[in-house]
Amino acid sequence: MGQPTDEVDRIVSAWERERPDLPTVALSVFSRITRLARYLDRARRAAFAQHGLEVWEFDVLTALRRAGSPYELTPGTLMTETMVSSGTMTNRIDRLVAHGLVRRAADSRDRRVVRVRLTEEGLRTVDAAMTDLLRVEAEVLQTLPHGEQEHLAGLLRHLLVQFEVPGP
Repeated sequence: MGQPTDEVDRIVSAWERERPDLPTVALSVFSRITRLARYLDRARRAAFAQHGLEVWEFDVLTALRRAGSPYELTPGTLMTETMVSSGTMTNRIDRLVAHGLVRRAADSRDRRVVRVRLTEEGLRTVDAAMTDLLRVEAEVLQTLPHGEQEHLAGLLRHLLVQFEVPGP
C-alpha cells in the first residue's frame, strides 16, 4: 500500500510535468507548511473564540502568563514578545483593560514605569484557552507517533533558527 497523497502532491506533479528542469523538493515542503499553517490558524481562532478571544489577545495574555507570578510585564517587553509597535500595544492593552483581562499598575520601585498584569479573569481565560489550544494541536498531530512528532519539531526548529534572533 502506497503513501497517501495530498493536494501538494498534485501541484508538485503538475510542475514536474510542466517544468522537469526545476527542483521541487522545497515546493513540496513549504507548500505543506503553508497549508498546515492555514488549517492551524483556523483551528486556533476557533479555540480562542470559545473563550471570547482574538489571536492578538491570546498572544498578549500568554506572554503575561509565561512571565510567572505575578503575571506582569512592561508594555515594552510585551511589544518585544508579540512583535508589535508601541501604538499597537497601547491600543491592545487598552482593549484588554476594557475587557477586564489585564490592569495597569505603577511599578513599586519606580512610579514612572507602568506594568501590565493579568487579572484573575485574565488568568482563568488564558489558562482555559491554552488548554483548548493544546488539545486541538494534539489532535492535529495524533496521526504521527510521539517519536515522529519530536523528530518533526526538531527538523522545523533547525529551519526556523536561521530566521530568529537567539534568546537570552
